Amino acid sequence: MSNSNQSNTSSKSIGAGLLVAFTASLCCITPVFATLAGIGGIASAFSWMEPFRPYLIGLTVLVLGFAWYQKLRPRTQEEIDCACDENERPSFWQSKKFLGIVTVFAVLMLAFPSYSGIFFPDNSKADKVIVVKEDDILNTELRVKGMTCTGCEHSVNAALNNSEGVLEASSSYKSGIATVKFDQTKVSIDQLADTVEEATGYKVTEKKIIQEKTLNQ
Repeated sequence: MSNSNQSNTSSKSIGAGLLVAFTASLCCITPVFATLAGIGGIASAFSWMEPFRPYLIGLTVLVLGFAWYQKLRPRTQEEIDCACDENERPSFWQSKKFLGIVTVFAVLMLAFPSYSGIFFPDNSKADKVIVVKEDDILNTELRVKGMTCTGCEHSVNAALNNSEGVLEASSSYKSGIATVKFDQTKVSIDQLADTVEEATGYKVTEKKIIQEKTLNQ
């Protein structure tokens, strides 16, 4: 393989690896982007890609691994002679340095769910003084369809914690459940479900009171 063909193959591998890594992370990046940009309803746009994520991660590793193999493998005498004849140095875009940058970026993309929480402000109300009657507090579980990673959790949490009357809210993509403690005089369960659906696009399939206090207790 000539030096020019090798460089072209390596460049294509780098580009393909970057594209696949970004595609593999779309289902996790979109909820964060949607929440930060205030674009309601699109957080769940790429949640359908989650089942394909392991395969896309594997493909990213294979493509970038091939690109590194092309860069690091010993060159044959023919390739050395060809490079000398062409008397050209590879551009930055075909260099090991650029491949290293792309590899680091790809790793950051693939690991995005593990640190996506840093992009969300702390909306927890645990440290805030909120005056509410104990008998007005309800706890509910919302079953949310479409959450696939921690980025999804953070978008649901942000939507709920920004709602008036919500005292605490947390969600789990593994169980598909969001638990909410709220003041029933300020917000209803139906309103909370609507908030999740409008702000994130995820569908609330079930609403259940898990604890109710009455004046007689």
